[in-house]
Amino acid sequence: MSFFNKMERKYGRYAIHNLMNYIVILYAVGMLIQQLNPMFYYQYLSLDASKILRGQVWRIVTFMIIPPYGDLLSNLLMTYLYYSLGTTLERVWGAFRFNVYFFMGVIGHVLAAIFGYLVFGQIWYLSTKYLNLSLFFAFATTFPNLQFLLYFIIPIKAKWLGVIYGISVIWGFITGNTAVRCAIALSLINYIIFFLMTRNYNKVNPREIKRKQEFKTQAKILPQGKTRHKCAVCGRTEKDGEHLEFRYCSKCEGDYEYCQDHLYTHQHVTGSGQRPDQFN
Repeated sequence: MSFFNKMERKYGRYAIHNLMNYIVILYAVGMLIQQLNPMFYYQYLSLDASKILRGQVWRIVTFMIIPPYGDLLSNLLMTYLYYSLGTTLERVWGAFRFNVYFFMGVIGHVLAAIFGYLVFGQIWYLSTKYLNLSLFFAFATTFPNLQFLLYFIIPIKAKWLGVIYGISVIWGFITGNTAVRCAIALSLINYIIFFLMTRNYNKVNPREIKRKQEFKTQAKILPQGKTRHKCAVCGRTEKDGEHLEFRYCSKCEGDYEYCQDHLYTHQHVTGSGQRPDQFN
């Protein structure tokens, strides 16, 4: 985590803000190509490792232009969904972290295609399916209790939908051949690496566990009308929304609690004694 924070301080200014806006533009162009001349994509834009190694390096980027589905309606709906997921993650994580996560997925796809060509002698035309799926996994991990309407009817929490998608990926990995397994593993490597890099391992720190236990034992039943959770930045409480989540920051000095929108973006409280709400 500290390594990632150092990288953000050093290279954060190079992050592309509103990245999903550019991805949606690529998808719009891809939908047009898909309707007019699908073979143009495979001839000049797809992730063909053999042609990339011969100098057609633009394919590293242009393979993302094609949307993951064949029909226009599905592409429009899923593009809107992943745009919403991506912009929410960027707003909560910050532009730099979201950029790192997204482009790690792109690099994983490129490595998978090159690996398949060099090791198996096969051309793997990888689409954006697993890249988009990695966005959903990241969203479900960050907001596990946020509710979706499956087929616009069935309410289901993000974590359970993530489990369903995860099972389908694992099943594909188990039943697929070596090529499929390599493609899945390398295409989703951004989710694995990123969350290993950014997890807060203080949760398993004995001192942190003891501190939380002491806090719980000292907590008293709140009087009627009082709130149990309050964001130290925006002041929102659990009464402002049933889907709001609150977490304590182990890096801040003192028991400061933050909502889901400020947990990753607030400035840490140090020995200066300045409260988080004084930064804004």
